Amino acid sequence: MERVEYQIKEEESGERIDKLVAGLGQDWSRSQVQQWIKDGQISVNGESVKANYKCSKDDLIVIEIPEPEPLDVEPEEMNLDIYYEDQDVLVVNKPKGMVVHPAPGHPSGTLVNGLMAHCKDLSGINGVMRPGIVHRIDKDTSGLLMVAKNDVAHEKLVQQLVDKTVTRKYFALVHGVIPHDHGTIDAPIGRDPIERQSMAINEKGKQAVTHFTVLERLEPYSFVECVLETGRTHQIRVHMKYIGHPLVGDPKYGPRNTLSTDGQVLHAGILGFIHPRTGEYKEFSAPLPDDFNLLLNKLRQNR
Repeated sequence: MERVEYQIKEEESGERIDKLVAGLGQDWSRSQVQQWIKDGQISVNGESVKANYKCSKDDLIVIEIPEPEPLDVEPEEMNLDIYYEDQDVLVVNKPKGMVVHPAPGHPSGTLVNGLMAHCKDLSGINGVMRPGIVHRIDKDTSGLLMVAKNDVAHEKLVQQLVDKTVTRKYFALVHGVIPHDHGTIDAPIGRDPIERQSMAINEKGKQAVTHFTVLERLEPYSFVECVLETGRTHQIRVHMKYIGHPLVGDPKYGPRNTLSTDGQVLHAGILGFIHPRTGEYKEFSAPLPDDFNLLLNKLRQNR
């Protein structure tokens, strides 16, 4: 069992413990943290607390992260688009419409199900439902993901995400003609206080930075490249909406009057990282999916 200690800073005083602890882990959900609190795996100054406990300056939080449970997610044979694989890392091109890992409503048919059939050695750091998963992309976003095949590789890849040294370039079609060629969006993202299933620009959220470049103006749309400096949930979708250029086809953050697509037009096209064993920088590029290219070509013909 892994043990993590954290002392509350002055600016964190008054924050709920479940929210604060969820923000400490790379991939800890608030509901997961609440369960740990119920199970007595999180203490404050040596005492058990409830999930709504308000933290005070200098409180010492101790988190005892449970060992991953025996895996009960079923392997499923799939024709995965593997771009790279060795004893430590696997890079896969996820198709649009595929969920990354099992969750309520998606018990099977996920990338994890396919990965488990493809290889038996996946890191266990993220627990039963997310073996090997270092980072995620949304169901209707296509593109490249790195997968860890052991815990050492997992920890090193996660640290690169924390250090902002991973190259992540996305391609998107957005509403509106963006007048300037380049821009940076630096706006914190957190849960929408009203619509809890959505993310929003929230001053109490986590820092989020997206750099974008306009590749082509296809009036009344823009084809853009987005480079992630941070990796918040729905970051590109929320940031582009924030500057008035939501993604085409985005059912959550875009307008209802949009082009007919199966979800947001977003592709994780370039992924680069330092190999956790060799120290060599590796970068991979996946071409735009056929439906994305078809849409761009239709817009070009209509110019």
